[in-house]
Amino acid sequence: MERNTYIDNVDVDKALGTYLEELSIQGESEEIPVYDSLGRITWEAIYAKVSSPSYNASAMDGIAVTSKMTEGANESNPLTLVEGVDFKYVNTGNPINEPYDSVIMIEDVLQMEEGKVQILRPAYPYQHVRQIGEDIVATEMILPSRHKIRPMDIGALISGGIERVNVYKSPRIGIIPTGSEIVEEISQVREGTIIDSNSHVFKGLVESLGGIPRRYPPMEDDYDRLKELLLKAVDENDMVIINAGSAAGTKDFTVNLIQELGKVVVHGVAMKPGKPTILGIINGKPVMGIPGYPVSAFMVFDVFAKPLILKFMGDQGEIYETTEAVLSRRMVSSLKNKEMVRVTLGMVKDKLVATPLSGGAGVSMSLVKADGLGIIPRNVEGYEAGDMIRVELLKPISSIRDKLLSIGSHDLVMDVVADMMKLASSHVGSMGGILSLRRDECHLAPIHLLDMETGEYNISYVRKYFPGKRMALIKGMQRNQGFIVQKGNPEGIKGCRDLVREDVVFANRQRGAGTRVLLDYHLKMEGLESEKIRGYQREFTTHMAVAAAVKNNTATTGLGVLSAAKAMDLDFVPLANEDYDFLVHGDSMEMDKIKEFVQLIRSDEFQDRVKELGGYGFENTGEIIWIE
Repeated sequence: MERNTYIDNVDVDKALGTYLEELSIQGESEEIPVYDSLGRITWEAIYAKVSSPSYNASAMDGIAVTSKMTEGANESNPLTLVEGVDFKYVNTGNPINEPYDSVIMIEDVLQMEEGKVQILRPAYPYQHVRQIGEDIVATEMILPSRHKIRPMDIGALISGGIERVNVYKSPRIGIIPTGSEIVEEISQVREGTIIDSNSHVFKGLVESLGGIPRRYPPMEDDYDRLKELLLKAVDENDMVIINAGSAAGTKDFTVNLIQELGKVVVHGVAMKPGKPTILGIINGKPVMGIPGYPVSAFMVFDVFAKPLILKFMGDQGEIYETTEAVLSRRMVSSLKNKEMVRVTLGMVKDKLVATPLSGGAGVSMSLVKADGLGIIPRNVEGYEAGDMIRVELLKPISSIRDKLLSIGSHDLVMDVVADMMKLASSHVGSMGGILSLRRDECHLAPIHLLDMETGEYNISYVRKYFPGKRMALIKGMQRNQGFIVQKGNPEGIKGCRDLVREDVVFANRQRGAGTRVLLDYHLKMEGLESEKIRGYQREFTTHMAVAAAVKNNTATTGLGVLSAAKAMDLDFVPLANEDYDFLVHGDSMEMDKIKEFVQLIRSDEFQDRVKELGGYGFENTGEIIWIE
């Protein structure tokens, strides 16, 4: 065999890019039990089949009562309740069934003679009650596609009624150590021999990445025998790594074998150590020649083999770490405990921004959605907006940097966006989004704010909160807002006037939400007082949460979008059409992430998926309105 004298010096990024283009790795899917899915990558978005919790549960130790019976209780006029007639004792997690609809904490109950208690203030509907679907609402997306499943994700999947998941199939990686000097056992080591260690390192690296390694015994420097083994390995695996034999020696057969059996894409990269790397293809499968020196072997595997293995599995492969971030809103803490607050993260104008997620200790979806855990040390009362906070990352920092950060109004379309591009979204209402954007804590704010004087959406609010600044309003969707009701509308809800009826319990959105603004506008127009609406003070942060409350009979109706009603198989009484738009700073329109977002919402694929949700129009979607 002649000596190989020609080795290229190809740029590393160019070499990898060229190789990936030649291979066109798509990956394959397989269905596995959810219990075995840790570390696997989702092939498609996964939606909840059931709600969690599946029953109305007490969130506190105390007494279960019927809230309407407690009206009028105060310190000057305490209300006496009789056990078994007016209340029953409950512990945290106990079911709350009719006629009871509220829980009063045991600390707020005055014990009287046996079987009687007194209360000093009234309870409101579903006070201290974890309602059906508080954590997970049936039909909502639990995990997007191409998501690496973590322990907390498995818990959410199980709670959402998922038994089996489609994931990227783990690739089989063949590992062939070569060289007549290579031996298997330490007892075989003599002068001129080397114990094989690299192949075991590769085996461990493949396993750590989620691949399935198949290590072959060392092969001596025999061209024909190595050729036979290589063909066998290509047939049995998705990818083959040949260790040693990639350089220019007379016994370095790898490049000639690959050339004979397939194609050499790259031989020699501008990398030290690791220059004589071979990137080849046989029968459409990657075959890689990696240098024999241990440091070179590890470096080349990390730079070239790892991205290929991860691509087979739909993963990007990142590094986890701890970092500092700017807090987007105030966080209060008790002095006695170290608190771990779930946060989403995004990079805005070279600063990492942390936005706290809502949800108590029982809400596992907040862990799924979290990018990290904000740490509030013991003996610290909390942090103000703009303070720095230490964050333990639950996701790799490089993937967080690549995300578009959205803070503002909730809509189901944001789940579709998150499944089609890298997006981190927090639902704090339209006004919360505007204030976050004004503080440079997000890239984009979804808003739908009605001007109560003009009836116009969004523009007057932009001028008010960003005077003298050049802003861009990306036109989004037109959507239907109305009253979500039970199938057949048994309570006969027709409009806002029905909300003040004694037999109606309302599920409201949080202060600052555009839906809350829309409701208040119509109440004002019809001369109705919010104080007369049972449940007006009861706040939900998403349309799906409102729909779940109606579905599970904890509310008669609530204001929300048609898509949420449709997702929960409920009926819908239209109230108004509105503009759901996206606000950004003018200079942000040059960002690649914003350009990608605009292209996405204009695309047929996106709009077809949103149409399936129901209740959306796309007139002028993606059009830019400049406001100065």
